Amino acid sequence: MTKSEEHIAAVIVAAGRGSRAGGGLPKQWRPLGGGMVAEATVARFLAHPRISEIVLVIHPDDQEIASGINGVILTHGGASRDASVMAGLETLQSSAQSAAPDYVLIHDIARPLLSDRIIDDVIDALRTSPGAAPAIPVTDALWRGHEGVVTGTESREGLYRAQTPQGFHYDKIVAAHHAHPGGAADDVEVARSSGLDVAIVPGEERNMKITTPEDFARAEKLLKG
Repeated sequence: MTKSEEHIAAVIVAAGRGSRAGGGLPKQWRPLGGGMVAEATVARFLAHPRISEIVLVIHPDDQEIASGINGVILTHGGASRDASVMAGLETLQSSAQSAAPDYVLIHDIARPLLSDRIIDDVIDALRTSPGAAPAIPVTDALWRGHEGVVTGTESREGLYRAQTPQGFHYDKIVAAHHAHPGGAADDVEVARSSGLDVAIVPGEERNMKITTPEDFARAEKLLKG
């Protein structure tokens, strides 16, 4: 399969409330870089030549604000992250495209700074693996603690900090979600529960997830330069 023949879609999950980021509004609708966080994230996929369609999964209460984002298919999410992902995957199956995609990239709306390199690396890894995702090796010491006191240490060998987009063969991740009981931390967990291998590609510190108020200032600086 050549790049021109690939049918690759993206599901961007934006149905959460993001309360830890403060500011009243869910973090995906807060200002960033002259627009909103959601617009900055969607723009990364719209600009990528290998992505043919994008589903943006939103909370029903956000329909009005999300309707201003062009180039995406809007659908409503569920009560959990995995339910929202499943809604996005099912929307792809019934979209205007002639067939379901070959590959799908599942991304968190709060990561607006991902690079083309990460998108390409995930897609390329899917040629030889049913799943692929970016991650960064853990380099800090790891402690266990209780009530503010260190109670032990843990080895960091073989540990990674997971990022998105997490990519999969479309049919395989749909089947994995149907078989999963729910409550997964991410789609790699869903995939592995069905026995799917997930290749690790290099992540980037820049591909941060906006979580706290301080993260907005950091993301603004990164967007500017």
